[in-house]
Order: sequence, then C-alpha cells, then structure tokens
Amino acid sequence: MEIDLILGLTLAGITLGLIEGIKPGPLLTMVIKETLSGGLRAGAWTAAAPIFTDGPLVIISLFAATWFATQPFALFTISIIGGLFLIKMGIDCFSIEPPIGDELITDTKGAFRRGLLTNLLNPNVYVFWFLIGGPLMASAAEKEPLAPIAYAISFLISIILVKTFIAYLFDKSRGNISAKTYKFALTLCGIAMLIFAGGFILQGIDIWSNGF
Repeated sequence: MEIDLILGLTLAGITLGLIEGIKPGPLLTMVIKETLSGGLRAGAWTAAAPIFTDGPLVIISLFAATWFATQPFALFTISIIGGLFLIKMGIDCFSIEPPIGDELITDTKGAFRRGLLTNLLNPNVYVFWFLIGGPLMASAAEKEPLAPIAYAISFLISIILVKTFIAYLFDKSRGNISAKTYKFALTLCGIAMLIFAGGFILQGIDIWSNGF
C-alpha cells in the first residue's frame, strides 16, 4: 500500500475542497441566500448538495482514471488543459467580488432541492471533475487504487464543511463579513490554484518528454 500517495491525494483533495468551498459561485451564493432567509439548517442542507451532484461524476472519473492511465496522450492533453483552466480560475480569484446575499429567498422548505439544482446546472462542476479531478486520480490509479478514492472523499467532505462553515458565519453575522477579509481569502485561493496549475503543466511536460 502506497501510504505516501494516499496521504498526498488526500491533502490535494482537502486543499482543492477548501478552495472550491470558499470560492464564490452559484452554489455558495445559494448557501448564503438560504442561510439569510432560513437560518443555518437551510444553509447546511444547501451546502450538502455536492455529495449528490458530484458523487456520480466522481464514480465516472474513477473509471475514466484507469483509461487515462493507459492513454498517455489523453493524459497529456487533459493535464495541459486542466492546468490552463486552473490558471484562469486562479486569476479570477484576484478580481472577483465577494458574494452579496441581499436578495432573500422566502421559501426555505426546498433549500436542499434548490442547492441540488444550482449545482447540477453549474458547468464548472463538470469541467472540474473531467479536467482537474480526472488527471489527479489518473496519475495515481495504477500505483494505488485507494488514492483516487481518498482524494474524492476528502474533496467532498472539505467542500461541504467549508460551505457549511460559511453558512454558520453568515447566520451569526447576518452577512456582515468584512469584504477585505473575504478578498484576502480569495487571494490565497488564487495563489494556491496557480501552484496547482504549475503542477499540472509540469506533469504534462513530463509525459511529453517521456514520449507517448
């Protein structure tokens, strides 16, 4: 058993989960709106949506990882594209504005359902798993089958916990989190994404240099 590889992908899953959890987007906006209108419980149910929307994509990615591992050119291509996509995500973090939850939702009974639909209709979810999650799991699939599973589980737990924590903060502060603090957190996210992007591109270059 490759313990170092399992721990490495677990750390990668936690890191990317934290980044995706704090990065403003449709689901985070919905979490904030549900929290402000229905309280912490509504926000937490909304934050749990990824376990049902991302879950099937994780399974597909796990199967795809084995195929990628035996197709160097496909892995090279997706590593480069994934790196470029992460660069874009990282750069966006330096200019994106904090989410504002000023439009309250009065109907809180369907909080989870709204979160589910929001995430299902978000194209970034699909792009993330096939351009980022796939290569990470593919690089470890042949050496240690448990490593991709550790990555997927740690990612899902992290993203749900972070969004739930943000719901907790908004519930306690009623949305008065300092914009400066949020922008600082986004800057850290952007730096982390650029580091991951560099890793992806270096992986692609290494595959290219070793030949197909």
